[in-house]
Amino acid sequence: AVGVGHADPYKAANKTEGSTTMQFTELTNVSPEIIRATQAMGFTDMTEIQDKAIPLMLAGHDMIAKAHGTGKTVAFGIPILSKVDPASLKPQAVILSPTRELAQQIAQDLQNLAQFLPDIKRLRYGGAGMDKQQRQLKAGCQIVVATPGRLMDHYRHHAIDVSDVKTVVLDEA
Repeated sequence: AVGVGHADPYKAANKTEGSTTMQFTELTNVSPEIIRATQAMGFTDMTEIQDKAIPLMLAGHDMIAKAHGTGKTVAFGIPILSKVDPASLKPQAVILSPTRELAQQIAQDLQNLAQFLPDIKRLRYGGAGMDKQQRQLKAGCQIVVATPGRLMDHYRHHAIDVSDVKTVVLDEA
């Protein structure tokens, strides 16, 4: 079951005959590099959460979504990567995960989605030493994946500037 906080913004005409969800290639406002990454990852048809969430997030809607199974990281990852300004090296999106292992998994999934976007500096997460992460944050990145505790550690040490953050995801909230 999927619950999404808004109605679908696209028309049923965008769906292929007999298909219950869109294909990634049908996303018109997503860069060819991201579509290419979904193909490289072996994805064609969207899962239900992706089909419902991606168009809403691309349109700038806030949302709460719940889905069983896979696909949630791609559902929020594509819109985040689509909106990131590669010219800015300040964090623009923060993804919070309850565990280091899940943060690492999210970071890997986002790295795969961004594999053809060389200007995206991304994916810093808990589990590595604070000094190393602080150096990486100082060097710049647009997307931060972290546990709440590690994000607060960086914030308390003035290692992260969240003034340009436009998107926050609470994964597994």
